[in-house]
Amino acid sequence: MKQVVLLLFLPFLAVSQLAEHGTPELQQQQTPQTPSLPEQKVGPGDLISLAVANCPELTRNFRVSHDGTLALPLLKARIQAAGKDPSEIESDLSDALTKEQILVNPVVSAAVVEYRSVPVSVMGAVKRPITFQAVGPVTLLDALTRAEGLSADAGAEILVTRARDTPDGGPGLVQRVPVRGLIDDADPNLNIRLHGGEEIRVPPAGRVYVLGNVKKSGAFAIQDGNDTTVLKAIALSEGLLPYANKQAYIYRREAGKNNRDEIPIELSKIMDRKGADVRLQANDILYIPDSKGRKMTAQTLERIAGFGSATGSGLLVFR
Repeated sequence: MKQVVLLLFLPFLAVSQLAEHGTPELQQQQTPQTPSLPEQKVGPGDLISLAVANCPELTRNFRVSHDGTLALPLLKARIQAAGKDPSEIESDLSDALTKEQILVNPVVSAAVVEYRSVPVSVMGAVKRPITFQAVGPVTLLDALTRAEGLSADAGAEILVTRARDTPDGGPGLVQRVPVRGLIDDADPNLNIRLHGGEEIRVPPAGRVYVLGNVKKSGAFAIQDGNDTTVLKAIALSEGLLPYANKQAYIYRREAGKNNRDEIPIELSKIMDRKGADVRLQANDILYIPDSKGRKMTAQTLERIAGFGSATGSGLLVFR
């Protein structure tokens, strides 16, 4: 008799458990399949996860359109999403459902499951150019870390371009960040906060070209042209060969000119510390002829310097 009572009681126990906990299929539908991201302003292209109680038509993911709105089933009007937090979207959707008499006291939740509206691009002299989404707190150092750091030929500054917040979408605002201050000096004021929409460019360092009666001709990368002199360029080229001429030449192209100007310098006075060291600029060609006094033409030097730049011979970086 006890066994019969137990068998009759088991189905009622199972039904009560299902009513209390729900079936596995229902539990799977109620559990979000994609975790929400940190809450921040929504933009065009973002993927929003909506959940409306007792309304399966609105309980799924929706993509924000290019005009910043959400086109949702059952609703006649679009919901403005761009520029709003998920909590604001919840309130607007709840009001719309009530206004159009679709639900009474609707229970709405919203979360962002994918951002596409806050891209940050890192390009130029970095090890791995990349574009990523600025989700959560992101700084300039974070962006450079995602690009695996600066490459060996990185220049002295980083250019951060921010889009103008204007209807005409004018040219962006460019902020120049010195590499030494950001990385070497660890200045926290230079580690700027990124909000998405920024382009980070790291221009390559300028180069000087050393040719002629030196041990190692080539193109040498420099961090700061103001710190590069004839003596430093000779040091980078591992010194002079025997019988170097006392006179050397700098070939420099000024802005707006097609040809380079020839600037003679008294190399012997500089080496004997009887004359001031001469500063070089990016793209200068320093030519040191031999003691026979012969010198190449500017066109020949241009071709040789171009070949040295293409091969990357003698590539060094000042920090």
